[in-house]
Amino acid sequence: MTAIGVTPRRVVRSEWIKLATLRSTTLTFAVAVAAMIGLSVLVAWATIDNWTSMSPAARRSVAVEEVVLSGRHLAQLAIGVVGVMAITGEYATGMIRATLAAVPERMPVLWAKLGIYAAATLALMLVASFTGFFAGNAVLAEHWDFHLSDPGVLRSVFGAAISLTAVCLLGTALGFILRNTAGAISTLFGILMVLPLLREFSPVIGRYLPTSAIDSLLTARIEGEMLRPLPAFLLLCAYVGAAIGGAAFMLLRKDA
Repeated sequence: MTAIGVTPRRVVRSEWIKLATLRSTTLTFAVAVAAMIGLSVLVAWATIDNWTSMSPAARRSVAVEEVVLSGRHLAQLAIGVVGVMAITGEYATGMIRATLAAVPERMPVLWAKLGIYAAATLALMLVASFTGFFAGNAVLAEHWDFHLSDPGVLRSVFGAAISLTAVCLLGTALGFILRNTAGAISTLFGILMVLPLLREFSPVIGRYLPTSAIDSLLTARIEGEMLRPLPAFLLLCAYVGAAIGGAAFMLLRKDA
């Protein structure tokens, strides 16, 4: 780096301070954690309440990830907002100009921000995913008793944390690309909530959407035309990598 006193460690420390001191970021992370745990328990209770009306086949087909990891749908929206706001907040306030003046090579800012937010998201969502599993499973234990050693269950729990981390990275990359909070959040929510509708019209295309890759990572029992876990993970990484590539291009080519 050309700036005196600027080192990768200091850039990372700067980004960590920004994350830790932003109240909105802390609150949004808290919402994601609460959703992962709270909704898991609520859906587990609802499943237990429906026990008497369920057929034997329906009871046998209950998927653990659809119950104890059900909170990830709301959590991914919160995590996506965290990722977007990680950078668009700086563009909105003009702080990005000071950041890039301090780190004129620019790319260390991108890597530090992505690394800090990915690490924080993965750590928090791993804890939330395992807590949601054990809390929801404790409620279900009256009629179902799932274990982490059951086929695909441990992968689903880890897959929830990994997919939420990918959503955070996508949000941050979109923030760098669009530089506008509303535009980046709308685009991310479109990818997560609107684009999956393509499955109804073109199952072939729908199979390779980011959300399809996420579903494969979270599904304990892979069936039908669903992607296998490894190809799904690689596909998700490819989407994230492409978004980061776009973010790097915009950061290097456009003024703050």
